[in-house]
Amino acid sequence: MKVVVAHNRYREAIPSGENVIVDTEIAQLRAAGVEVLPFQRSSDDIAGLPLAQKALLPLSPIYGRAAQRDLAALLESERPDVVHLHNPYPLISPWIVKTAHKHGVPVVQTVHNYRQVCSPGLYFRDGHNCYECRGKLIGYPAIVHKCYRGSSAQSALMATTLAVHRPTWRSVDRFIALTDKIAAHLISYGIPADHIVIKPNGLPDPGAPAPLGDGFLYAARLSPEKGLALLLDAWQRHPDGSLGMLRIAGDGELRPLAVEAAASRSDVEYLGVLDREGMAEARRAASVAVVVPTWEDVLPTVVLEAISAGRPVLGTAVGGIPYLLGDDAGWTVAPDPAALAAALPLARASAGSLADSARKRWVSHFHPDVLTARLIDVYNDFTGKSHPLPR
Repeated sequence: MKVVVAHNRYREAIPSGENVIVDTEIAQLRAAGVEVLPFQRSSDDIAGLPLAQKALLPLSPIYGRAAQRDLAALLESERPDVVHLHNPYPLISPWIVKTAHKHGVPVVQTVHNYRQVCSPGLYFRDGHNCYECRGKLIGYPAIVHKCYRGSSAQSALMATTLAVHRPTWRSVDRFIALTDKIAAHLISYGIPADHIVIKPNGLPDPGAPAPLGDGFLYAARLSPEKGLALLLDAWQRHPDGSLGMLRIAGDGELRPLAVEAAASRSDVEYLGVLDREGMAEARRAASVAVVVPTWEDVLPTVVLEAISAGRPVLGTAVGGIPYLLGDDAGWTVAPDPAALAAALPLARASAGSLADSARKRWVSHFHPDVLTARLIDVYNDFTGKSHPLPR
């Protein structure tokens, strides 16, 4: 089986779980015997583009001429069975679906966010959840609120792109929804349920879990929608030292909140940005991971990292978190400071009783062997069922 995996990589300066997931999935497919042909572009490459290409860059989300030319050449020379698309923006464009179909190749897309409807893909703006663009032919509220990169012009371009490519998205042969929430989002967009498969992301097996440490680990981009302010509000409702340590890892615009909390309390430590081994060490030192976004976070990789390491998760009941945790890998609460504050001592006291079941849930539902087999089953649905080649 031969599969083209298409992905526009996010900038390396801004850590992206999606980049990691795509790389991991390619490695897992190759280990399973699938011939993978990466078709990737990087947003880091934009600065080095020739002037002529930079001039056409505003149109790339709609068409992306260079990407379509290069993909067509790849499809003609390699004759793959399937194109598997992840993120198309800004250099690849949803037009890739049309290009693949023109060459008789079916398209599968993993949906990592809500960008079929929402220009930034988050359903979140100005500190709150926002669904104003749902049901509209063109998302003009995104333009009014400058939702895409803080720019009216870029927001107008993205809103136009989403409107132009509504029929394109509806022609995708199979959508892979990371969770039930994404599946519901696609159905509300008009995608038939039988065109959707739920398959979450997978991560490599970190091995047998280390004994539980103590205290809590919060690891995330330090931006408003990730819930750091919510967590610190809840934490400060308890006496200093009563819950063990809260260790905070990450960076972003809310870094001053983390630094201030660490300076004012002896039970808060700000770790800064950690590499992979540093994160593994921080997880080993903790007994509970705290994942408390206030937006509809699709599938936080940090949850999978925690339960694979036998660390139960205290999370907010938003997005894909309830799906990931089920009934036996942690606790979910409303994104409310009082509710979170009440759950913190319970989670600390009962972490030991859920550590084994958290790891077992990951092994049974999210182990790469399980998920890779499911993904290959999706591809197999189209083996020999590609679109007729043009004559």
